[in-house]
Amino acid sequence: MSKPGVTEPRYAIAVLAHNEERRIARCLNSLPLDDEHFAIHVAVNGSRDRTAAIVGEYAGLHRNLTLHDWAEPGKARTWNRLLLDTLAQGFSAVILVDGDAQVAPGSIPALIAALEACPQARIASAPPLNGRRAEHYRTLMAKSHGVFGDLYALRGSFLDALRSSGIRLPVDLVGDDGLVGALAKTDLGPLAQWREERVQPVLEAGFRCDPFAFGDVSSWRMQYRRMINYAVRHYQDRIITVILREQGPQALPERLSALYAKHVPAFRPRRGMWWWFDRMALQRMAKATAAV
Repeated sequence: MSKPGVTEPRYAIAVLAHNEERRIARCLNSLPLDDEHFAIHVAVNGSRDRTAAIVGEYAGLHRNLTLHDWAEPGKARTWNRLLLDTLAQGFSAVILVDGDAQVAPGSIPALIAALEACPQARIASAPPLNGRRAEHYRTLMAKSHGVFGDLYALRGSFLDALRSSGIRLPVDLVGDDGLVGALAKTDLGPLAQWREERVQPVLEAGFRCDPFAFGDVSSWRMQYRRMINYAVRHYQDRIITVILREQGPQALPERLSALYAKHVPAFRPRRGMWWWFDRMALQRMAKATAAV
């Protein structure tokens, strides 16, 4: 039961952060820190820097903010643990935010309003607002009903249904947005149930992240690692598509690497700019296969 005079939060905000000491304060300052309608949960996972300490300082100042400092890294693992195992049921919406993202003013109300206006929507997604290809991504999102993991909102009843279904993200999944978007578009069913309108792009919302710095060596290193991760994600998506088409999401394994031996030998690098990154990704996946 609620205490007299205390408003029970109607919405939750879930922030996932890994080694974000330079950006986490900017992220938190863009959230409704003192709005009693929001319960804000920040999961710091596997960090080796001061991210958790900074979040802890904020938690001491804002009673609706809770820090979860977990030793195990991995975005998908942390997504499962926070959204499926930790958050209470019954929220009207749960907003996902990456720890390196700065949420633009008005974005969270816009995402919530989109869910309320579209009963068929399971997700409302926001596009990037900066970067060289921001306009391209905005156009692509509007056309494909895509999801960026940096900022999106889940309908609370959809998350409750996901929790009850027993479906979980594979812990070695690269990213979360692609599979979560697919689960929303199929409404937790097989691929034949795919409906684009279950993900609503909200162009009135958006987020900003640090753009690529051409003169910064660390940016080049980060981008190199990111491109390999994107390539791994490409091949993981191909495996997931087969699972969803042939068996449905209930067949998703705890680790996708358990299926690499079956699929990876048939994969080949794409041509053009992706050739090298695909080659590196397939080598990584082959090593993961050997470790299973």
